[in-house]
This record gives sequence, C-alpha cells and structure tokens, in this order.
Amino acid sequence: MLKSMLMETNKNMSNTEIADLLRSVAAAYQIIDDKKNRFKIIAYEKAADAVEHLSSEAKDLWDDGKLDEVSGIGPNIGGHLGEIFKTGSSQHFHNLLKEIPSAVFELIKLPGVGPKNGLHLVKKLNIKKNPLDMLMKHAMSGKIAKLEGFGLDSQNAIIKAIEEFKNKGEKRMLLPYALSNAQLIIEWMKRSKVVKRVDVLGSLRRRNSTVGDIDIAVATDSPKEALEHFTKYPDAKRIFEKGEKTAGIIIPPELHVDLMVQEPESYGALLQHFTGSKHHNIKLREFAQKKGLSLSEYGIKKVRTDGEKASIDDIKKFSKEKHFYNYLGMQWIPPEIREDRGEIEKAAVNKLPQLLELQQVKADLQIHSDFDIETSHDLGSSSMEDIVRKANELGYEYVAFTEHNPSQKGHTDKDILELLKRKKEAVDKLNENIKPNYILKKVFNSLEIDILPNGELPVCEEGLELLDFALVSIHSSFRLERNEMTKRVLNALNMPKVKIFAHPTGRKINEREGVELNWDEIFEFCLKNEKLLEVNADPMRLDLPDTLVFDAVKKGVKLTLGTDSHHVQHMSNMVYGVNVARRGWATQSDIVNCLSLEEFEKMLK
Repeated sequence: MLKSMLMETNKNMSNTEIADLLRSVAAAYQIIDDKKNRFKIIAYEKAADAVEHLSSEAKDLWDDGKLDEVSGIGPNIGGHLGEIFKTGSSQHFHNLLKEIPSAVFELIKLPGVGPKNGLHLVKKLNIKKNPLDMLMKHAMSGKIAKLEGFGLDSQNAIIKAIEEFKNKGEKRMLLPYALSNAQLIIEWMKRSKVVKRVDVLGSLRRRNSTVGDIDIAVATDSPKEALEHFTKYPDAKRIFEKGEKTAGIIIPPELHVDLMVQEPESYGALLQHFTGSKHHNIKLREFAQKKGLSLSEYGIKKVRTDGEKASIDDIKKFSKEKHFYNYLGMQWIPPEIREDRGEIEKAAVNKLPQLLELQQVKADLQIHSDFDIETSHDLGSSSMEDIVRKANELGYEYVAFTEHNPSQKGHTDKDILELLKRKKEAVDKLNENIKPNYILKKVFNSLEIDILPNGELPVCEEGLELLDFALVSIHSSFRLERNEMTKRVLNALNMPKVKIFAHPTGRKINEREGVELNWDEIFEFCLKNEKLLEVNADPMRLDLPDTLVFDAVKKGVKLTLGTDSHHVQHMSNMVYGVNVARRGWATQSDIVNCLSLEEFEKMLK
C-alpha cells in the first residue's frame, strides 16, 4: 500500500492529517476482521474524532506531555502517534496498512463506500492510480452496476458521491479551532502597551460554523508598533504581508491570520465594515444612501451635492460600533445575524429579537454516559456521577442521559428490555442521591434511538415506556429520496414517547452533507404534534444549521439544545449550540432548555 500514505506521515502532521490516518487504521482493522477487531475499530474512530475536535495541535500537546490526557486517545494510540511525532512514521501503522491497496483509503472518503466495499471495487476494477477518477470512469461506463452486490442504484449513488466530494473544495476550520487560535493571538496582542482593544472580525465574529482565514482588528495610536508586535508572534511561520495598516502571518499548520489597525476614534467603523457579511454591508450601504450618507471603515460622511469631494474632516467617526448603527437610526445589530435576512429592516424600527444568551440555558438534553447498554454506536466515556457534578458546575437544573439504543445484533427484544430496565434503575438511584445543595435537581432517563430505513424504531413500545422521553436520529441510509426520507422521519416522530428529532439533517461538517427532507412537512408536523427539533452543539454537527433554525423559529417550532457529549469535557460545547441558535434568530422563548424544571416536566406531560 501504503507507500503513498506512509510517505505522507511526518513529525509535524496536522490534526486533519492525523484524523485521516487514524480512520484509515480503523478501516484496515474492519477489512481484516470487523468482528474480532470491533473494539479496536471503535477506539481508532473515537481517537480520530477526538483529534479532529482538538482546539490545539496534537503535536503541541505531545510536546507538552499532555496527549494522553485527551479523552479518546489512550496510551496505545498515543504511543503510536508519539512515534510519528518523534521519528516521522509508525512501525505499527506501517505493518497494518502495507497489505491493503492505497486506493481503498481514497474511496472510503466517499459517503456510502465502506472499507469492504472499497476493497471490492479496487480489486474487481483493478483501480490503482487516481482512484476517484478511475471509479467515476467505471461508473459512467456502467461497469459498477454489473458487479455482484452493487447494481444501478449503487452506481448512481457513487457518481453523486464523487461529484459532491470533488465540489467540496478545501476544508475550512471548525469554529472552536479558529476561536482557539484567534484567542492565542489576541492574548499576544494584549501584551503590547500600544494595543487598546483587539477583536476578531469576519465570519469568526459572526460565529459561522466554519472559518477560512482568521481576521483580527486592533485599536491603537501607534500602528507601526502594533503591527511590529503582531509579526513577532512566537508561532508565526512566516510573514506574507506587512504595510502601514495591515499585516499577515502564517501559523501552523498553514493558517492565514490577517491583522488591521485603526485609530481608537474610528475603531467602531472598522469593526462594522470588516465583520460583514458582504450581503449585510451591501444592504446597509443602500439604506445609508437613501439618507444621503456614505459608509466606510473610517466612519460615515454626508454625500456632497455641490460636486466637491468630502474631506477627512467631514467624516463622522465612531469609537463604538453601537454608535455607528445608532447614527443611521437603527439598533445595534448583533454580529451573528448580519446575513441580510431582514435584520436591517427590523433594526430600523427597533424590533430586533432579544437573542438567546448562554446563561439562559438551564439544561443539556443530549449527553452520553459510559453506562453500557451494549449499543452498536459509540459509548460515552464519563460516568453518570461525573456528568451530574459537571452539570451542577455549569448551573443546570436538569439534564438527560441519552445513550444510543442497544444494538439489534445479538439482542432479542427481551434482552433490550432488560438492558433498558438496568439503565432506568441506575437513573432512579442517581436521582435519589442528588445532593440537596445542588443546583441540579433531576436527571432524565432518555435514549437516542436510530430511525431505521423504514421509519420504525429498534426499541419496542414496552422499552419506550421505561423512558421519560426519547430522541430519534438518522445514523444510516442517508441517501434516501426526499419524500421517502421525510416519511421515514415522520413515522418515527409519531411515537408518543418520542419528543426530539436529534441532529436532524445528519450532516457532519467537512465530511457529509445533510439528508434531503421536506422541511415544511417536518415543521408542520412538529407544530401540530408538539415535537421538538434539536440544535446539536457538537462542533462537527451544529445541526440544525442556522438557516433551518431561522425557518423553524419563523414557523413557531420549538427547539432543544444538546451537546451530544461523550465526555464531561464536551459539555462546555453548549456555547456553540447557542451561537447557531442566535444566528437563526432564536430567543429564550424558542428554546425548551430555557424552561425551569417544573415547566419542562409540565411540557412533557
């Protein structure tokens, strides 16, 4: 194989490269023997997710001796990664991967192509170089449809998957990773005495789910000195630009960071101008023009009608962004909603919504503990007791334990029922022992249940009755036709104990597009039957996406927030769910988690 893959390993691999390598190892174990290696496969997939979620480079954590502290990376995997960081390669990975054609690892990046199918395609079609191009060529010629176990539908799905994969372009940074890197630079800039204020700009300030480059603004009376300090950032690999007002550096692995300076008197105008979005700024300029005003990063000036050019003295300066908007006769508009969805018109008549705040959230409604109910999905790695303590620290009144349903493989309905009874007993006991001085008053016994392709649930009605409520979600068969997928979801939501549709689009950012659903039907059903849509705060999901949150809020559909935590550390990700909710114009009244425990229990009944 893998000469090609192993040649790509090096001492300074990025988190994305490491995650891809770990997923390749998991795939190799699956090809060798998926039953015998089940726990190894899960371990490597979990480690890949853990690395991808890191807000710091894994190499830096290894340098500091902290890689083993990362949840999901045990001593064995940490040791193999340490070998790469030390020597540039891992003997264990080399021995494991060398027998498998390298083309397989390219094909499994396609949605719907698993390791065994990938190997089958590579062998039967003799794919060696340019795997995706060769696979597309064979698909277009009809050869895949003729292979045993495939057929015309599989061939068409592969064509669509290749097209989508090639159209994705370069991966953008997940929001937490961009924020973490930006925060380090902000802390560095604050060390300079000439820096009076520093903020992020662009899509990062608007809290988009992904970020391209990092843009930062600085207020200073000494621009030259501030820019000099910026270019001396300790982790800067190189400087790619340096002028009188701006500078740019590259930080590991290859992230672009741009900084621009402005005098404090005009800093508010700079913030507004470079926060965007492009469409928001265009609409704002049109609004200003009707008032005879012109906008720039320096301030606002009146458009002269006498043919003379305005001088710098004619510009009205703003040290604060709020005053910039106020001068135009409107409310300050929170950065998250500057997307030209009607925010300018609302601000002009003082009718912007009071967006959700993190401190208003009273619960986390999707958490996975390590209580083993023999699920086929990933198990949590923190105990129920640890989660309760963390929830209390976060000031929550209640939380829900939502482990994945027990696997249907190797379990009868009776087996599944017994597992669920065990879990209910554990939750009941936990509730009896919650400390009287805790803010947290109750944990709910819930479950995240797979929606099977036919819309049925792999838990019988007697099992559902053991739960306080259930979440349902899509974890397979992502490519059903829109109407069929909608029918599948509505059938699952129709069960009385099911209250929440979790991570509803099923997307994974930079990896997998969301499923196709008739959202008008979904919204209408939820309204009529008092069902809830989740805003999943996992940085790789952020699902519902903000555009659908906006539509749901407009329709009056109620939402929930869940971190989808598989470790107590992940519970701090709630802020990213709040970011998405805010971008979708959600207020406190739109989010069920903002209800008190008493109000939430009343709603369940």
